[in-house]
Amino acid sequence: MTTPEWAERLLALAERLDPLLPPAYPHIDWSDTWAAQWHAFSAQHGGLEPLSRPSDQHFDDLLAIDRQKAAFRANVEHFLRGWPSNHVLLWGARGCGKSTLVRALLTAYGDQGLRLIEVAKDQLHQLPRIVRGLAEQPYHFVVFCDDLSFEPGDRSYQGLKTVLEGSLAQMPANLMVVATSNRRHLVPETGADNAGARWEGAELHMSDAVEEKIALADRFGLSLSFYAYSAEDYLAICQASYQRIRAQIDRELPKFDERMAVEAHRFATARGGRGGRIAEQFVRDWVGRYLIG
Repeated sequence: MTTPEWAERLLALAERLDPLLPPAYPHIDWSDTWAAQWHAFSAQHGGLEPLSRPSDQHFDDLLAIDRQKAAFRANVEHFLRGWPSNHVLLWGARGCGKSTLVRALLTAYGDQGLRLIEVAKDQLHQLPRIVRGLAEQPYHFVVFCDDLSFEPGDRSYQGLKTVLEGSLAQMPANLMVVATSNRRHLVPETGADNAGARWEGAELHMSDAVEEKIALADRFGLSLSFYAYSAEDYLAICQASYQRIRAQIDRELPKFDERMAVEAHRFATARGGRGGRIAEQFVRDWVGRYLIG
């Protein structure tokens, strides 16, 4: 029996349209999935994809940021209890533990119902769609945006302002936004912005452009600053990282000595800064070279 011509044409049309259709994103069982990422198929379509192996980070591994850890954890614990809490902005020097602090939430609080959803900054306008199905879930969701900043002319930050506080639609009580950034105000200020400032008597009034950009950071009720580590703190982080890697390798490695400390400082100087990420990179580099020869 031959296939009618109209059926063949319909099948050919379906094959051509299939690549244009949004993918079928899996239904997420949050009792078994602790972390997910939002993937955008187009400006209108996207979905959450579960992370099978979220990174294993621990608060105890983060050194020299005790003040930030204490404030961050207290706010999250209030959130988990249903008490008043704030959205969080972690800002400051690169490689000082901001992102690791967020990822450590799963290790510490995953068994208490905390779930982590990572969203790229250019998809934050999708946040209402993302959280639509989360409000009725018996879990607490942290929406995480890493390395958040906006370039001059980028107006997408207005969507984030609306989502955080400026909309008539209330954010679900079981959702918190946490962002990391190297910038305090997220949006760079230009000379043209400051040119609009004016004096009225003894008071300085900033221009509307500056006020708008500062207002974005103000929508994060908890703002924690991170600074480059001192030489002593950097060395302590190198030693702690070395001990962790040393415990994972079945080869005999020497103790951390003064010669390694000198190399650690040279490594940091060559990379223009001291941070936890640089300390980890140094240790991996040193151990690799030692094992080779």
